[in-house]
Amino acid sequence: MHLIISPAKTLDFTTPAKTDQYSTPLFLDQSQTLIDQLKKLSPVEIAVLMKLSDKLAALNTARFDSWQQPFTPQNAKQALLAFQGDVYTGLAADQFSEEDFAYAQQKLHILSGLYGLLKPLDLIQPYRLEMGTAFTNNKGKNLYQFWDGQLTEHLNDCLLIDKPESTEAVLVNLASNEYWKSIQPKKIKARIITPEFKDWKNGQYKIISFYAKKARGLMSAFIIKNRITAPEELKAFSSEGYYFSPEQSKGDQWCFLRDHDE
Repeated sequence: MHLIISPAKTLDFTTPAKTDQYSTPLFLDQSQTLIDQLKKLSPVEIAVLMKLSDKLAALNTARFDSWQQPFTPQNAKQALLAFQGDVYTGLAADQFSEEDFAYAQQKLHILSGLYGLLKPLDLIQPYRLEMGTAFTNNKGKNLYQFWDGQLTEHLNDCLLIDKPESTEAVLVNLASNEYWKSIQPKKIKARIITPEFKDWKNGQYKIISFYAKKARGLMSAFIIKNRITAPEELKAFSSEGYYFSPEQSKGDQWCFLRDHDE
């Protein structure tokens, strides 16, 4: 069983990494191509493109200018530990054991507008480039066209490489819609399970963005720490009060409910 999540806009490159393990992103040549094009933009153009304040535009212009290879633990940080935000709050990777990191490295995939598809321990340098950005590049008018089928092809390779012949490949989609659109689901050679998380509010169950994002991280941690391999085991997920609802689930879109806010 493999799982896929989105990155985060909030980054932490000051807290020391919790592990010495690291790897190198697979698509760095493509990342360099994007960086070379981004470096040609002024802070004003960055602000307009990414809908940023002048301050954030200046910060990200400086990030693009200072981005350089090779990546080392001195000038970069493991993606799983560099990304912050709601999903990563739920994941709480700073509490992982070395064995958890090693297992996550084999099973967890992080989508990225700049880096394509990352393994958790892949080193990254600071950046901001959301997958939905309408950034015209040498392959098209946006990042979906830039990455095209590359990410799906690589994901298929990962799904099949360690799959026993007697079992089906399974991908748990915990990514946001913006990032999942960079994958071609019909070409994925696996069963795709998409969990959704709803909280009780004002007399009904509804998806509340903050809680749903955190729950994606909680489920990711649940899979990694418990070494979940079978889809049915996912239904035991109960972190912070969530529980599986067969009534609100449809096919492989599995619904998890919570009756009160934690």
